[in-house]
Amino acid sequence: MKNEMTIVSVPMDLGQARRGVDMGPSAVRYAGVFERLEALGYNIKDGGDVAVATEKAGMKQEAALKDLEAVAETSQRIEQQVTEIHEAGRFPLVLGGDHSISIGTLAAHAAQAENLGVIWYDAHVDLNTGETSPSGNIHGMPLAVALGYGDKKLTSIGSGPKLKPENIVIVGARALDEGEKAFVQEHNICVYTMHDIDRRGMSTVMEEAINYLRSRCDQVHLSLDLDGLDPQDAPGVGTPVVGGVSYRESHLAMEMLAEAEMITSAEFVEVNPILDERNKTAEAAAALMGSLFGEKLK
Repeated sequence: MKNEMTIVSVPMDLGQARRGVDMGPSAVRYAGVFERLEALGYNIKDGGDVAVATEKAGMKQEAALKDLEAVAETSQRIEQQVTEIHEAGRFPLVLGGDHSISIGTLAAHAAQAENLGVIWYDAHVDLNTGETSPSGNIHGMPLAVALGYGDKKLTSIGSGPKLKPENIVIVGARALDEGEKAFVQEHNICVYTMHDIDRRGMSTVMEEAINYLRSRCDQVHLSLDLDGLDPQDAPGVGTPVVGGVSYRESHLAMEMLAEAEMITSAEFVEVNPILDERNKTAEAAAALMGSLFGEKLK
C-alpha cells in the first residue's frame, strides 16, 4: 500500500432520500482520520471537497432515477479528481457521501487496472437499475452501473463497463431486492451474506475473498458502507439493517486486508451525523480506516 495518500471528500446526498449524509465527510474528519493515518506514517494530502452539482431548475427529471443529472455531473467530477490522484502516484481515499459516489470512483480506478477487483462491504448489493429499484435512489445502483447496466448518463462515465461480475466480492449482505437477487444469480456474483459470516466466521470469509481476488485481479478497491455494520455499532446511517457485522468483526476484516497488502484504493460512505449518536459512526469509520492502513495493538 502506498504511503503517499490523498483524502478527498464528496459531500453528496443526492443518491438517496434521507438528508444528512452530505455531512458525513466532515464528521469523519472531525473523528481524527487525518491524525490517525499520519501517526501510521502516511504522507497525507488533503484533496478537499469534490463540488457537488444540483438539479437545475426546470430540468426534466427521469421518473425512475432521482436527481439523475446532478449525480451524473458529480460522478464525472469524482472520476476526474480521483484519476488525478492516481496519476500523481498517490493512494486515493474517498470519504462519502452516499454510495452513488462509487459510480465516479470505480470509473477512475478501472482505468488504472487491467483487471479491477472490488470488495463491497455493505448490507446491500447495490445492483438495482431504474427498472428494478423500488425507490429510484441511485445509491442502490453503483455496482450495476459499474457492470454496464443502467442509464447511459451513468454507465458512460469513464469508458465501457468498469468491472467484471467475477471480480466482485460482496461481504455482509442482508437486504436484497428481488431484482438484485435475480441479478446476483444470473451473473454468479460472489456474495457472503450474514448467514455465511455467522456460520463460517469472518476470518474464513475474508481469507477466501482475499485469495479469490488475488488470483484474478491486479488491483483491488475497497468500498465500505457503514451500514454493513450492525446499527448498534453504526447507528448513523440512512438505511440501517439489523443483524449486521459487528465492530470487532469489521476490524478483523480490515486487519486481514492490511496484512494481505492488496488494497489499491478505498472509500468509506454513508455516515449520516444527523442520525448518529455522539459521532459514534464517524468514529467507527475512522477506526476501521486505522485497521485497514496498518494500525495494530502490538
